[in-house]
Amino acid sequence: MTDQTRTAACLAVGSELLGGEKLDRNSLTITRAVARYGVRVAEKRVAGDDVGDVAAAIGELLHRHDLVVVTGGLGPTADDVTRDAVARALDRPIEHDDEIMEWIHARYAAYGRRTPTFAPQMARVVQGARPLPNNRGTAPGMLVEVDGALLAVLPGPPWEMEEMLERDLLPELERWSAGTVRLTRTLVLGGVFESDVEEQVRHLYQRFGREDISILASFGVVRLVLTAAGVEDAARDRLDDMEAAFRDLLGDAVAGVDVGGLPEAVVVELRSAGQTMATAESCTGGLVSARLTDVAGASEVFVGGVVSYSNEVKECALGVPLETLVDHGAVSEEVARAMAAGARERLGADWGIGITGIAGPTGGTVDKPVGLVHWAVAGPDGVWARHRVFPGTRPVVREWSLNSALDLLRRRLGAPE
Repeated sequence: MTDQTRTAACLAVGSELLGGEKLDRNSLTITRAVARYGVRVAEKRVAGDDVGDVAAAIGELLHRHDLVVVTGGLGPTADDVTRDAVARALDRPIEHDDEIMEWIHARYAAYGRRTPTFAPQMARVVQGARPLPNNRGTAPGMLVEVDGALLAVLPGPPWEMEEMLERDLLPELERWSAGTVRLTRTLVLGGVFESDVEEQVRHLYQRFGREDISILASFGVVRLVLTAAGVEDAARDRLDDMEAAFRDLLGDAVAGVDVGGLPEAVVVELRSAGQTMATAESCTGGLVSARLTDVAGASEVFVGGVVSYSNEVKECALGVPLETLVDHGAVSEEVARAMAAGARERLGADWGIGITGIAGPTGGTVDKPVGLVHWAVAGPDGVWARHRVFPGTRPVVREWSLNSALDLLRRRLGAPE
C-alpha cells in the first residue's frame, strides 16, 4: 500500500456501548486525527466485555488494516478485558512490568490515595508491546507492531485517550507519512439547505475533485468539508484556494470556518463586534442558552436568558403586553418580536433573541400546526422576525429553532449599516 491508501479501524470495548446509556465518541476524534496523515478510517466496531469477542475482532481487523486503534477496557476491574484479548489475538504472553507498577504507585500517590490491591492488573503488558504512560489517569496503554501493521490500545475516557493519541500514536503516523499530510477545513453554513448548496457548488467538483469535498447537513446547518493532501505548505495553499472559491459562491451563507456550529460562530461575531446578547425562549426551553454557554468565552458576550414557558412569565419577566398575548396567541410573530425586544431591554444586551412555537407532539391546530415556530432578533436598529413549520419530532423541531434563530442573529450582525 502507498502512504495515501493506508486504512485504519477503530474498536471500542465496553458492554455499556452496546446499549443506549453511552456512545462511542472516541472513534470520531481518532478519525479526524489520523486523517491528517493520510490514514482513512474504513471500519468502526463496538465489542462487549468478552475476551473472545474482543480478541476475534482485533485479529480480523489487523488482517485488513494498517492501523487498529482499540479504546477502553484497560482498567483494573473484572470487566476490563482488553489486555487479555490482545494477548489472545496475538498469541503472546502477558508479563508484569515493574516499571509500570512503580509509575502506577506514583499516580495514586499524586492523587492522595493508597494504591488499591487490584492495581497490579494494570501493570500487565503484552509481550513485545510498548507501554504508554497515562498522564491523565492510571491505566496505561500499549503500542504493538504486528506484521507491518500497528495496534494501538488506548484508555476509554476521552480526556485520557486524546492525550495518548497526540503524544504517542500520531508521531508514529507522521513517520509513515514521510512529510505528507491530509488537511481539512470546514465551512459552516447557516440558513441554507443541503440540496441548494450541492446545486451551487457542483461545478467546482471538477476543479478540486469530488472526493475532496463533503457536504453534511443537520437541522438548518450545512457543513462543507474541504480536504487537501500533500506537503503541508502546499496542502494549506490548496485549502486556501478551495475556501476562496466556495466563499465566492456561497457569500453570507458562510457563518464560520472550523467552528463547532452556529453557537460558536455567533460568539465569535459578537466578540469581534464588542457586543452582547440575551435570549427569551419558550418552546426551546433554554436550549439556545445552553448551547451558547457550551462555547468557551461565551461569558464575554452572553449576558443571560429567560425561559418564558408560560404567558405569565412572558408578560412579567419580558414585558410582553397582555393584549398581544390575547389578540395573537403565545405562538405568533408579534409575541416573538416582543420577547426578543424584552430580552434585549430587560437584560441590558445589544441583541435579543425571542423564540416561541409548538414543538409537539401535541398542541397543534389547523391554523397553528405542530412544528410552527416564530423567532425574532432585536438589535440596535430594529426587530426582525421569521417563522416556519419545521418537520420532525420534538427534539428535531427544537434543533431547527435553535439554529434558525442564531442564523438570523449572525446575519444581522454582519448586515451593512
